[in-house]
Amino acid sequence: MSTLPLDQTAALRPMGRVERIVWAFNDTLTIAWRFLAAMVRLPESIVFAAIQPMLLVLMFRYVFGGAISGVHGSYVNYLMPGIFVQTVTFGSIVSAVGMAEDIQKGIIERFRALPMARSAVLTGRTLSDLTRNACSVVLMAGLGFAVGFRIQTNVPAFLAGLGILMLFSWSLSWGFALIGLVVRSTETAQVATIPILLPFTFASSAFVPVSTMPGWLQAFAKNQPVSQVVNACRALMDGGPTSFHVWVALAWCLGLVAVLAPLAVRRYRRTA
Repeated sequence: MSTLPLDQTAALRPMGRVERIVWAFNDTLTIAWRFLAAMVRLPESIVFAAIQPMLLVLMFRYVFGGAISGVHGSYVNYLMPGIFVQTVTFGSIVSAVGMAEDIQKGIIERFRALPMARSAVLTGRTLSDLTRNACSVVLMAGLGFAVGFRIQTNVPAFLAGLGILMLFSWSLSWGFALIGLVVRSTETAQVATIPILLPFTFASSAFVPVSTMPGWLQAFAKNQPVSQVVNACRALMDGGPTSFHVWVALAWCLGLVAVLAPLAVRRYRRTA
């Protein structure tokens, strides 16, 4: 007869599929809450992370806006969807830096020693970064409305654009978490993400029409994921043909998750 307490004896029995899903879900929420609690304890990091996109809004609105041509309608309405996408793209760097930091501090090894779902660490990290990016977008939207941004479609379409934006943010977090697992250093993680971010963010339709770019650059700028997500958000917020851009953006987001999430999980199992 077993001498273990009832709760420990129950923990040793094989779990069914539903029990495993519930267990992994609870572990994911716990890990996500841990990352968010750590972020709240450093409010200065939140403030400084918000300064960059706020400065971009103000500079493009009042410094560069008058010199940019080829935009139909109000430039601030054209600009804000691009700022939203730029904000979550650069905000995803935290996934790379956070994973590298956890490896350096040995936290990943501690997680492995705990009776928890292996998938919870990566999923919790990406969910916490998604929450942080959502807060940044809310802040950017408030600033955008303050400097003249107005929804030209309707509120449900605007919210649908934000939904695509959050899905894109989540897909990027998997890729940057993979970078953090590969480089294993916070300093290297920060440096490694810049060559990826700059071409995709600025060689896109985020801030200027692609038609104003050199011909050799237009093919890349039109078809890369940042431009596709910007086009979808802009169509939902500022008007214009919508369905094609939305489906292409969703395909990019889901495709990125389908490719990057398994790669990140595989690397995590080998690294941790």
